[in-house]
Amino acid sequence: MHLVETIDIASVARGPDRDRAFVLDDTDLTADADLARLVGWKGARAHVHVMSTMGGRPNDAAGTLQGVDNIEVASHHLRLFEAWIEQRVGTNTTVRSGVYDLNSEFYTNASAGLLISPSFGAGSELAASGPNGPSIFPSTALTVRVEHRFGEVAYLRAAVLNGSAGCLGDPEGVDFSFRDGVLLIGEAGVERPGFKLGAGYWRYSKMHDDYTAVDMDGAAIQRRDHGGYVIGDVQLLGGEGRPTVTAFGRAGLSGGSTTPFQGGWQVGVLAEHLFAGRPDSQASLGVSRGTTTRGFRTMLLDQGVRPARAETTFELTYSDKLAKWLTVQPDLQFITDRGGVEKARGVLVSMLRLTISF
Repeated sequence: MHLVETIDIASVARGPDRDRAFVLDDTDLTADADLARLVGWKGARAHVHVMSTMGGRPNDAAGTLQGVDNIEVASHHLRLFEAWIEQRVGTNTTVRSGVYDLNSEFYTNASAGLLISPSFGAGSELAASGPNGPSIFPSTALTVRVEHRFGEVAYLRAAVLNGSAGCLGDPEGVDFSFRDGVLLIGEAGVERPGFKLGAGYWRYSKMHDDYTAVDMDGAAIQRRDHGGYVIGDVQLLGGEGRPTVTAFGRAGLSGGSTTPFQGGWQVGVLAEHLFAGRPDSQASLGVSRGTTTRGFRTMLLDQGVRPARAETTFELTYSDKLAKWLTVQPDLQFITDRGGVEKARGVLVSMLRLTISF
C-alpha cells in the first residue's frame, strides 16, 4: 500500500491573475494484491487506486488550450480512480478488467513522465475526445484490456473502454449503460531497457457532434472520433547508477472534426542521476505542439480573432529528493500562441511541486 500527496504551487506571470498563487492538491492511495496468495486465485492480481483532487485552476489565468498542470481538475472529488483484476492466461497473455486508466499503458512515454504539462500525458487530440473525455485522469471508465507479449521485447495490447468516462465519486458515478458506445484502442511495439518504439490506433463506436459544422436545420453534423499515434524512447548515454540521458518523441493525428485538436507532437529529454551523491536528481526539457482543427480556427475567425495553427509549450523542470519522503520539483513553462490565437502574448507559468510519499 502506498500513500502519495502531490502539492503544486503555481503562478502565472502574465494575465489578470499574475499576482495570484494557485495551490493544487492530489492525494493518491494505491494497493496491490496477489490473489493467488490471498485467496488461491491462480495467476490473478488486483489493483485499487483511490484519488482525492482539489485546489485552484491556474489555467483559467494562463488561458491555454492544453493546460499547464496535470493535477488540475474542474471539480473536487474523492474518486475510485482504478479498481481492476488482472488474470494471466498462459505464459504471455494477461486480461485486465475493471475501472482502468487508459494512459497507464497506452500513448505513454516513461521518459516524459517528469514533465507537468498535461500535453505530455495522453495526446491532446485523444484527451479531448468523446462526450466527456476518455478514460484518463481524473475520470476513468469500465474497461477490458488484453495484452500479449512476444518473447522478451515485443508486445500487442488492445482495450475496449466505455465511451463515456465516469467512476465512483463522479457526480454521475460509474456508467453501466454504455449509452455512448465504446472506445476501442490498440497498440503494438517493442520495448526493452533504454528503448521503446510503438504505434497505436483508437476509434469510438458512436458518432459525436462536429465541433462547428451543422446541417440545414442547424443541428450538429455527426462525426466519428478516431486517430493514431507513434511513440518512442531511446537512451542516449549512461546506464544503471550512472548519469543517464534519454530522449523521447511522439506524434498523434485524429480525424479532426469533433475537438479543437487535429493532432500534435512532443519531444524532449530526461537526464537522471545528474549529480554525484544525488541519486534521485533528475531534469527534463520538453516541447509540445498541439495543432488545431479547421473547425476551431473557423470559430475563432467568426469571433474576429486571427487563429494560429498550433499552440506550443516549452517546459523545463528539475526534481530531487530532499528526504526519503519528500521530493521537490521546481518547474517553468512558456506557452506561445496560447488559446490557439496567432501571436497571442506568451505566458510564463512557474511552479513548485512537492511530493510526499509513504
